[in-house]
Amino acid sequence: MSTRLHLRLRQPPALRVSLDDIVPEAGADATEVARRPLWLGREAVELGELFDVSAQALAGDATPELVIEGDCRRIDDIGRGMNGGTLRVEGDAGDYLGAEMLAGEILVVGNAGDLAACELRGGRIEIGGTLGDFAAGALPGSMDGMRGGMLIVRGSVGARCADRMRRGTLLIHGDAGDFLASRLVAGTVALAGRAGAHCGYGMRRGTLVFAGPAPETPPTFVETRHDITVFWALLRRSLAYHGGPFAALPARLPRRLVGDLATGGKGEWLLPQMD
Repeated sequence: MSTRLHLRLRQPPALRVSLDDIVPEAGADATEVARRPLWLGREAVELGELFDVSAQALAGDATPELVIEGDCRRIDDIGRGMNGGTLRVEGDAGDYLGAEMLAGEILVVGNAGDLAACELRGGRIEIGGTLGDFAAGALPGSMDGMRGGMLIVRGSVGARCADRMRRGTLLIHGDAGDFLASRLVAGTVALAGRAGAHCGYGMRRGTLVFAGPAPETPPTFVETRHDITVFWALLRRSLAYHGGPFAALPARLPRRLVGDLATGGKGEWLLPQMD
């Protein structure tokens, strides 16, 4: 039987806490979950000492759910490695949100910290607020960033977003910090706001769509005249589904630039041209 597990943070902890291994699961028992150990600095505490825990049975074949409520800016690894179910954060989240996630859905009502969706492999993550640095990139010491799935950010993102991203789709409704999509290997990144400095630095392949202000063009990107009529029609339609500035992308073919020529030049920028 599926379960909706509800964790309500009593008060923000004095130190950072990892919530790794706490994911939506069928048949979750509130008493057992409350006894699971968490590390608070060098001290092991039971989860129930930090959170009020309750569980509710769901009818039929409903998807397991996990709801986390409270100011969780110091709670890291929420949804890390998740492989199904639905996770909702009613507030802010800490670092490593949804890192290495395989499947399922995460919705954060507020903001999230650094390294969100790092090495995401599947599923869907939506952030109602802003993200910190290194979102959708590689974990420290790793070579590959986001590898699949979808990340939607309703606010802005920090620096180095989508660094070394290999696959998947990333939509940013706000602005992006410096080095957006640097060293991008593949995948699609769509930005509605302004891009910071060094956008697309060292990108090898992949697609960047600028639905808002056009960024400054580096000397290692050049304009091409390839026929992308079919590709643009399909991409425009898929982005429009997510609303906001993406719903108003013009049917007219965008300007297409390729680069970074310093690293092979197979990446592309699409800059829609308003009628």
